[in-house]
Amino acid sequence: MIISLEVECILYDGHSLKDKRSVIKRLLAKLRRDFNVAVTELDYHDLWQRTKLGIVTITNERTHGEQVMQEVLRVIDTYSELERTVTNVEIV
Repeated sequence: MIISLEVECILYDGHSLKDKRSVIKRLLAKLRRDFNVAVTELDYHDLWQRTKLGIVTITNERTHGEQVMQEVLRVIDTYSELERTVTNVEIV
C-alpha cells in the first residue's frame, strides 16, 4: 500500500529564498529521520513564501500508514515558521 501526501504551505516569516530553504531543509530532515518517509519539495521553488511538499510512505498495513501520515502532518503543524494550507491524500 502506498500513501502519498501533497502539502502546500505558506511561510510568513521568511524574507528570502535562503530563509525558506533553511526552514524546509530542517523540516525535510526531521520527517525523513523520524518517520522514514520519502519527502521532497514539489513546487514553488522560486517563491520564498510558498512551498509544496510531496511525502510518500509504503506499508503493508493501511492503518499503520495512515497513522504515520497523521504524525507527519502533526509535525508539520508544529513548525511556527509555516502554515499548512492545502493537503491532498492519495492511497494506492
